[in-house]
Amino acid sequence: MKESRKITNGNGHIVELNSVVIRHEENIILRNVEVSLCPGEFLYLIGKVGSGKSSLLKTLYCELPLLNGKGFVLGYNLETIKTKEVPRLRKKMGIVFQDFQLLIDRSVYENLIFVLKATGHKNKKDMDHRVREVLSEVDMVHKGYKMPHQLSGGEQQRIGIARSLLNKPDLILADEPTGNLDPETSDELMKLLHQISQNGKAVIMATHNYNLIKKFPGRTIRCEDAHVIEPIQEEIDFDYFT
Repeated sequence: MKESRKITNGNGHIVELNSVVIRHEENIILRNVEVSLCPGEFLYLIGKVGSGKSSLLKTLYCELPLLNGKGFVLGYNLETIKTKEVPRLRKKMGIVFQDFQLLIDRSVYENLIFVLKATGHKNKKDMDHRVREVLSEVDMVHKGYKMPHQLSGGEQQRIGIARSLLNKPDLILADEPTGNLDPETSDELMKLLHQISQNGKAVIMATHNYNLIKKFPGRTIRCEDAHVIEPIQEEIDFDYFT
């Protein structure tokens, strides 16, 4: 039976964190986190390496438990979410990693079919149709037969984005998705991610690449000194990223 849980809260947000403390075991990574996100919004999460960007994302997809504060993501209360509900939450979001994380022993098409099967799909015709749809969305429709090692880094990341779109998510979490790519390829990926956002999906992208933010402006929050702040665009300083 299809789940009918609402993805927004009473404030119209698909993500809302209030007074959240993010910790890894006994170590506090971020404190007093206040973050909200609306459907279709593009949000940069910036900060130096080790500042807590990835930990914040991991909290959103329940890799790190929420122990202090209030958290709401896509209809789920992060304080009370049950273990069996975590896969349902993750099915509503797509996650894009810096290192692609494709299965090297199978083709692009088989990589995507594997994800659909793992998330409960069974109809072969429907799965085939969905794979072709997402490959078309990322302009990789003719690469389905390729093995990951036959693709460039940019092409592999496009497949990573295609994978994140398979279950028609409402939220994309992208953790340094351009970190292993050259500037030209990074620009192409940014155009794709912004297009996805303009089509109605919210995107949170962690990055420390100032040039991308300057070239593709968007709302920005910053992890710094164990806190999350929201500077205005003009206050983002290149020196901060070095």
